[in-house]
Amino acid sequence: MKFLSLLSIVIFCMILASSCKKERGGGIQKVARAVRFQLYTDQDFSEDNHTITFQAFIQSSNNTDLWDSMFPPMKISEIPGVANKLGMEKTVLANAAAVLKVGFRYSIQDVGLSWFIDTSSAGQLFKLVDFNFREKVIIAEPRKNIITSQSVTKKRSQCSFLYF
Repeated sequence: MKFLSLLSIVIFCMILASSCKKERGGGIQKVARAVRFQLYTDQDFSEDNHTITFQAFIQSSNNTDLWDSMFPPMKISEIPGVANKLGMEKTVLANAAAVLKVGFRYSIQDVGLSWFIDTSSAGQLFKLVDFNFREKVIIAEPRKNIITSQSVTKKRSQCSFLYF
């Protein structure tokens, strides 16, 4: 009899303890935020046989990668035109009130690294990252031994640094 009353008390305490757990999370509301990545070019790179590797990414506002994915290496001449864009879509759970950094990082073999960065505004549930890979203007800074490459596109950030 003592065993049954002790068992019932233990079961009651377990039920009570499990029902009193509070949800933690500091009130941050995470929602599904979708990003569609599109990669193409409207330039003729048919003579450029450098190997290029693209990486699509989604970062939080504190530069933490929430997701990234690498495309298989390809020749620059193989980047598709407007009619045949490479595309993928990714949905991540992220803070609804946070600005996300989205875009592409890419490296060209024997040349250097570069990137294309855009933002997904706070509260924006869908973002299209439309990256048109283009010819760039090269600016040389001989004293610093750095070549800075700047895109003709002014709306979004795209630069690269090549060290020699």
